[in-house]
Formats: sequence, C-alpha cells, structure tokens
Amino acid sequence: MGLLRPTAMRARVTQLTPEFLESLGVEALLLDVDNTIATYTSHTPIPGAVEWAEEMVGRGFRVIIVSNNYKKRVGPFARKFGLDFISFAIKPLPFGYLRARRRLGVKRRACAIIGDQIFTDVVGANLCGMKSVLLAPIEPEEGFTFRVRRCLEQGLRKKFTVRKDVLK
Repeated sequence: MGLLRPTAMRARVTQLTPEFLESLGVEALLLDVDNTIATYTSHTPIPGAVEWAEEMVGRGFRVIIVSNNYKKRVGPFARKFGLDFISFAIKPLPFGYLRARRRLGVKRRACAIIGDQIFTDVVGANLCGMKSVLLAPIEPEEGFTFRVRRCLEQGLRKKFTVRKDVLK
C-alpha cells in the first residue's frame, strides 16, 4: 500500500499554497499536464493555473512540467506557463522524474510530483523517493485503459481520503 499512497491530496492544483508545500519540505514542483493543469482534451490551462505557477516561481519554488504526453502537446503548455518541460517521461518509471530533478538541481526528497493518477504520478514519486500530491481528475477520460485505472483508483482514493495525514 505504501507504493500507492500519496503524500497529500487536494482537488485542484490551485489549492496548493506555498505555505502548505513548504510544510512538506518541498523546493521543487514537477507538474503533470492532463487533468492536472488542463483537461486532457483542451489546449488551454484551467482558470488560475498559470497565475498559480507564476506565484510558485515567485515564491522561490523550482517548477517543471513532466508528462507522458508528446512534445507536440506538452511544449505549448510549457510556453504558456514559461516553464521547462520533459515530455514522454514514461511514468511511473523514474527516468523522467530523475531528469527533472537534475535539471532543477534539487534533492529527491525536496521534490513534489503533482498529478491526478495514482498508478503513474504517485507510484512514480514513491519509486523515486519524492513526495506526491494527488489531485482529483478535472474530467473523466474516454479511453478504455483510463476507465479501468480510474475504477481501480476509486477505492484507494476513498481509503486515502479518510486518512488525516494524507489530507494535511
């Protein structure tokens, strides 16, 4: 169960405050794209996401986008946010996360992966020794594999929601 457990949970990325992230000992944020800062069908960030990222950078956090999607999708988001990015990260495998950590020049335990999926974002964070913040998906995905994963995640999310230490 430890491999699947997020460090914390929130509904939206915009609910993450600098004070909360500092309380976790975080210096760097590794952001997913789909269902984290935008819906998976949109080319536009959710309201407030760009401003949130700007505030985080302004408060001294190092921020990078890390996505399993291709450069063609991730690059335009990175430009809108003014951030560096790693595409085709092959999450939950550690390679993309470790590349991001090296680019940002921080230790693993000072990184927080922010995403909407337990089986990619949270597992990848735990494999790397990084923290994770699990968000609620913005919208349901249509693909069969996504529906299966979301079904499997439902019970875990409910279990984590009743845990006080995950909801901090």
